[in-house]
Amino acid sequence: MSDEEMTIDRASLLEAYALPEGAARHVRMNFVASLDGAVSIDGRSGGLGNEADRLAMQVMRTLADVVLVGAGTVRVEGYGGVRVGEADAAWRLEHGRAPQPRLAVVSSALDLDPHHPFFAKAVERPIVVTHAAAPAERRDALSAVADVLVCGGGDGGGAGDSAAGDGSVDLEAMLDSLAHMGIGRVLCEGGPRLFGALMNADLVDELCLSLSPLLVGGTAGRISRGAAEMERSMHLVHAIPAGDLLLLRYSRADRRQRSPAA
Repeated sequence: MSDEEMTIDRASLLEAYALPEGAARHVRMNFVASLDGAVSIDGRSGGLGNEADRLAMQVMRTLADVVLVGAGTVRVEGYGGVRVGEADAAWRLEHGRAPQPRLAVVSSALDLDPHHPFFAKAVERPIVVTHAAAPAERRDALSAVADVLVCGGGDGGGAGDSAAGDGSVDLEAMLDSLAHMGIGRVLCEGGPRLFGALMNADLVDELCLSLSPLLVGGTAGRISRGAAEMERSMHLVHAIPAGDLLLLRYSRADRRQRSPAA
């Protein structure tokens, strides 16, 4: 069936976004952007999407082991209580997975409130990824509501949140740690700084982009920020029209299946 003829429903999207078999870890980015490249309207991405975009996001969450975001995205987008529906939870159980994907947030400064809905409304215990130089008292406070992964020594070169910049989290070590926990299929939903840091570390396996039929203007940024300028060839997997919005999926043409480090 061609993309032009494809029905936009849950079953068809589960097939369209199916992940590679046997990959110990796989990093999928999911973003929405306007025709002129804006990643947000009034500071948030939600106004750019439509019902099909939201359905695709739910399908990608169903397929993922963990939904990964930066701390700035948690604050701006109001993440909290993220869960898949009953039918999707049943699908996950049928395919040997936990009923809900885990949630993980990357933060260098750990400027996160333990009472934030991200933690308080989570249906599975969240994960906080930071580095060894992060404030110890904040790590202790967050460890009461989340599993805290310390990845990197805090000497720069990784990823942080909007407050700390692209600071010191070792993203390669993070992905290996997640894979060793059995949650190697990563869906990253932003923000742009985390995307840029993953690009710099050459850790992005695919990008799923919803191209919104809007011209936005303004000063909104791009879907990635802080990545060094370098060509990274991608292969078009699908382009599915959903009304005037286009669901795009690109994969790295040169990506090898990798196992976590020993």
